[in-house]
Amino acid sequence: MRKLILLAAFLPAVAMAQTQGWGQVAQPQDQGFSWTAPLWPGFWMAWTPATLAVFIGIFSAMGVLTVIEILRPGGGERLGALGLVTTRGDRLFLTLLGTVYIFMGWLWLVGMPLWWPLALSIAWGVFCFWKV
Repeated sequence: MRKLILLAAFLPAVAMAQTQGWGQVAQPQDQGFSWTAPLWPGFWMAWTPATLAVFIGIFSAMGVLTVIEILRPGGGERLGALGLVTTRGDRLFLTLLGTVYIFMGWLWLVGMPLWWPLALSIAWGVFCFWKV
């Protein structure tokens, strides 16, 4: 009889757990947007929103530099702080290369999150186009 009373005392807790979502623990859920989820699962390359954004950014920068080159030909050569004679394309290349090193070094030394290396990379890009 005591076991029956004890079971009756726990029945409302079990029913409450079911209504709160505990009955769906092993069920698949819709996760929403993810930066690392593949855009096209069967495609040969793992295109994620993050990789797509990086490639769009690089090709957009190249397009902007092409338009600037059409408007002001000559490449904007100058002697910068590093002692190199660089053009706008050289400065873009140095910016992208430095950005890769900043992110890889940050991931190796610190890990996540990546907001600080993003700020450092933007500062590096400004420095490259301003002083290099």
